[in-house]
Amino acid sequence: MHTPAPDSSTHPYTSLTPDVVQDALASIGLWGDGRLAALNSFENRVYQIHLESPFEGHDQVVAKFYRPGRWSDAQIAEEHAFATELVAADIPVVPPLAMDGQTLHHFAGFAFAVSPRRGGRRPELEQFDVLEWIGRFLARIHTVGAARPFAARPALDLAGFGHEPRDWLLEHRMVAPEVQTAWSAALQEALALIEAQPVLRAEATTDEDGIRRIRLHGDCHPGNILWTPEGQPGAGPHFVDLDDARSGPAVQDLWMLLSGERRQQNQQLGALIDGYEQFRPFDRRELELIEPLRTLRLIHYSAWIARRWDDPAFPVNFPWFGSRDYWQGQVDMLVEQIEAMQQAPLVA
Repeated sequence: MHTPAPDSSTHPYTSLTPDVVQDALASIGLWGDGRLAALNSFENRVYQIHLESPFEGHDQVVAKFYRPGRWSDAQIAEEHAFATELVAADIPVVPPLAMDGQTLHHFAGFAFAVSPRRGGRRPELEQFDVLEWIGRFLARIHTVGAARPFAARPALDLAGFGHEPRDWLLEHRMVAPEVQTAWSAALQEALALIEAQPVLRAEATTDEDGIRRIRLHGDCHPGNILWTPEGQPGAGPHFVDLDDARSGPAVQDLWMLLSGERRQQNQQLGALIDGYEQFRPFDRRELELIEPLRTLRLIHYSAWIARRWDDPAFPVNFPWFGSRDYWQGQVDMLVEQIEAMQQAPLVA
């Protein structure tokens, strides 16, 4: 079974033509010279644009057009405010540019922001000194993140990343019928194990054991870190794309940087935390949350694709979604995660 291709001609992004992108920039006083390149982004639409004349020393900017209906203006404003706080703390993130005191703009039905273009490459995470360097900056990000809570942005929790995606997928009959019973059973068992982690189910910012929810990057995978080699200006990591910033446990920003077999992940985690603890203590009880968080991301991912199927970019880039093989793969991964959540956690 394949998810049917929808009529995407009425999707809002269909109207976001290059002319509209250029006109949006012109509406805030930035004039493109006609050179525009779409950058890799499914959730939003992101473009690199050359300017006719530099703005604040930048001859290229990156414009992000937010997915309509995903975040409110208040939630986007919190993303921008968080980035501004991080920059003020001398942390290398890429913040939105302020035009006439505003970082969030509107044009043709789209909310958008413009940031400086920053070059860089993916970090070489097999090098422990690179991981330690990243760990130091994550600790500094979390020090700022712990200073105050988000007011409008939601938390990363069991309800939003587990229960709600499950209910939506079943209600909209997105799971292949042949494997729906097996998927539902595996999912129920996985969610029951995650329920044992108070910080992931409670609405409070601190669970009864004292593990805190703080403001996070939220989606700290290698693709959201730009690396500049030593010896060059601005050497080290630059963190980009705070679009998924949420409240949650600190370990959320560490586990997506781990890969390989268990022994390798332990070593990588050790390097990250060695750097992290040069600036901020790390509560090792949070290591028990890595596999539950990985499982929630797995569940959320299927619903994320399904909800966006009317976006013309999704059927093209995820043609395998909705097939029996896809959903059987999800069952297999859930079974693996159930086993992983019952094992001893990773150690650093």
